[in-house]
Amino acid sequence: MGEYLLEMNHITKVFPGVKALDDVTLKVRPGTVHALMGENGAGKSTLMKCLFGIYHEDGGEIILDGRREVINSSKQALDLGVSMIHQELHPIRYRPVMENIWLGRFPMKGIAVDKKAMIQKTKDLFREVGLDVDPEVLAGELSASTLQLVEIARSVSYNSKIIIMDEPTSSLTDNETEHLFKIINKLRSEGRSIIYISHKMEEILRIADEVTIMRDGQYVGTWPASDLTTDLIINRMVGRDMTNRFPPKTYTPSDEVVLKVENLCSPLAKSFQQVSFELHRGEILGIGGLVGAQRTELVEALFGLREIQSGGVTKDGERFAVKSVRDAKSHGFALLTEERRATGVFGILSVLDNTVIASQKNYATRGVLHQKQRAEAAQESCRKLNVKTPSLEALMQNLSGGNQQKVLIARWLLTQPDILILDEPTRGIDVGAKYEIYTIMHDLIAQGKSIIMISSEMPELLGMADRVMVMCEGRVSGFLDRERFDQVEVMRLATQFAS
Repeated sequence: MGEYLLEMNHITKVFPGVKALDDVTLKVRPGTVHALMGENGAGKSTLMKCLFGIYHEDGGEIILDGRREVINSSKQALDLGVSMIHQELHPIRYRPVMENIWLGRFPMKGIAVDKKAMIQKTKDLFREVGLDVDPEVLAGELSASTLQLVEIARSVSYNSKIIIMDEPTSSLTDNETEHLFKIINKLRSEGRSIIYISHKMEEILRIADEVTIMRDGQYVGTWPASDLTTDLIINRMVGRDMTNRFPPKTYTPSDEVVLKVENLCSPLAKSFQQVSFELHRGEILGIGGLVGAQRTELVEALFGLREIQSGGVTKDGERFAVKSVRDAKSHGFALLTEERRATGVFGILSVLDNTVIASQKNYATRGVLHQKQRAEAAQESCRKLNVKTPSLEALMQNLSGGNQQKVLIARWLLTQPDILILDEPTRGIDVGAKYEIYTIMHDLIAQGKSIIMISSEMPELLGMADRVMVMCEGRVSGFLDRERFDQVEVMRLATQFAS
């Protein structure tokens, strides 16, 4: 084996209407963690899908272990020692975890599956990666973060020389991320190489040996991680300085209360209890807290997705019961969910369908859809939010994460809400697209709308909110006005009731 375990030279990939990869190079040394960075739409995932055989490159060459390879399928990639942990998890939810791991390669005893051997192999694998999960539990019963760790274990099970990790920590807690890093260090010490895609700068600078940066489908360069800083990475990713990560505030929230929540309680003992707060017109109210603080559960209840046992919700002076999503929408609420791929995006539908689906009734007469009105509404909404798509007929799943998120915001704006609830609005989105989302939020506030924003990113929480409500284990632990914003104080309040 030479200096490089993998060489991808002059890779080109064209889709209808867009050149996704334009003369891209990636060279990975054995026994290293090689970070691959760039804004959403830079071509990172497309490049990896070429390596994993999901796409076939239109030009260039792939050299693996010194040999030129033409990789036409994922099975061929796995046989060559390349495995991939995808950004989107698609477990078979009604089958046991062990079957998800060994699918297509079950241990056999004659013509029958050797269940006993499969259980033991799964236990051995989980022990190797330090995962405490029952092999026979149904995949659908596990949390998103545990499923992510199971997917990592499955990838390790192939004994691959190269493991591609696409946003592996997007749904992991800090402790789970630390656990993943231990697994990565173990794999690196065994001489395996990790290609690591992430938008989290601190992670990259901590775990990577080398960093390759892409921009607009092209190769920018490769540097030792030790030579880089967060500001340098951002500058090379976006091609411009981004010393100001947040747009300047040009508005002041009014004193008018548009939403009053009083002593809201969930029927579940371990969910939100006795939550009270006010939201003003033209205000961004941030909700901070750690995993398990029940922030998502609270806003889902306000949107009619979860049951409310007691307490009151008053909008514009009118008290009303939130019993369904229809109730919430009719009172001017909209919710951008935390997991856009699981609960927001209809990947196999067009951008047009995704944009108008929540306001479909506005473009129909006696059940007949007016296609021209739908298209005009979608076109105008996507134009206002600067959605980058070859056409409105393009499949939603082919858009970058940042553009998908903008389509989802466009979807809810077409319902003409007064209160927009954003749950982790920039998760898995690069810095350039984040700035665009922040600008959209400021524009909405300038129009007199109000926003409730959940964010687990402290800089985002303090950079965008006018006030912050902190939650801990289902209860409100405190409020901070902008002049009192302090990361240490937020963390203190976030752990106030922790047992």
